[in-house]
Amino acid sequence: QVQLVESGGGLVQAGGSLRLSCAASGTIFSINFMGWYRQAPGKQRELVATIIRDGSTNYVDSVKGRFTISRDNAKNTVYLQMNSLKPEDTAVYYCNVRSTWHNVWGQGTQVTVSS
Repeated sequence: QVQLVESGGGLVQAGGSLRLSCAASGTIFSINFMGWYRQAPGKQRELVATIIRDGSTNYVDSVKGRFTISRDNAKNTVYLQMNSLKPEDTAVYYCNVRSTWHNVWGQGTQVTVSS
């Protein structure tokens, strides 16, 4: 069974940086989508960044120029580099990986940005 293990969350001051990682345990063939979502208290889950099979990336407007999504295909790992963090980035961040046969979610990692 494929599982996603997230790491890298924590507490950081505004303007700081964090790097989230999401590694798949088990084998996933033909990944066509890797993405990061976030959910703040009292709000709906929001799609933050995506990277698809051909390497194209997309970001929600609020993080453009500050966050970068990347992947290591050999390790089935997706990363989210978060720079210039703001208090409004505070949320639980979830990774999601999809293939022809799988749609898997990570357990979530808390990111807290203090002002």
